[in-house]
Amino acid sequence: MPDITPTAPEPTRPALSAAMRAVAAQGMERRYKRGTILMAEGEPGGALYFIETGLLRSYSEREDGQQYTFGLHGPGEVVGEFTLDGGPRAASVMVEQAAICRTVHRVTLEHAIAADPSLAFELLSLVIRRARALSARARDLALSDAYGRLALWMRESSVVQDDGTRWVQLPMTQAQLAQTLGCSRPMVTRLLGDLVKGGYLRQDEGRWRLLRALPPRW
Repeated sequence: MPDITPTAPEPTRPALSAAMRAVAAQGMERRYKRGTILMAEGEPGGALYFIETGLLRSYSEREDGQQYTFGLHGPGEVVGEFTLDGGPRAASVMVEQAAICRTVHRVTLEHAIAADPSLAFELLSLVIRRARALSARARDLALSDAYGRLALWMRESSVVQDDGTRWVQLPMTQAQLAQTLGCSRPMVTRLLGDLVKGGYLRQDEGRWRLLRALPPRW
């Protein structure tokens, strides 16, 4: 079964405030090619990346090369918030789709917060949302099998269409999906193939369409 080529960001996140967008506008605009490592786990942090276009992937990698994907991030989102305390990066970030980002360093952010303290609460809310998402992923890995995690991802990433089917808005390669679900690529390939044969899934324009509700167990 062919890979799915990423062409879109994650489902919409809460929009940044006008004040935070003004902060982003102060950052230096940079363009990154696909495959660029924007930040590496363990390196010094202290800067925020505001994504204007493209798709970034945050992940962690074991010594044997096995990766676990924490999330995909698209236009309107921010990465790097976990290291504003000056500590090391908690995860690596790779460019999955050619991207344009604005880099805002900590000193610029400090000046902006001094002028508008509400920015600190917006950043705190962002950190809390990310922490909750990570906790939910850890829970799913611990309590669900591979199919359960796949079904949950399909439900959360899909939007109901006029014909009653659900279309997954977040394209991923099978390798990326395996990293997100915490299982092997052959397992993902087998599960997707079985669901297609069972009449539950169909691939349209490089993305998955759920033709009917997925069974609770497989």
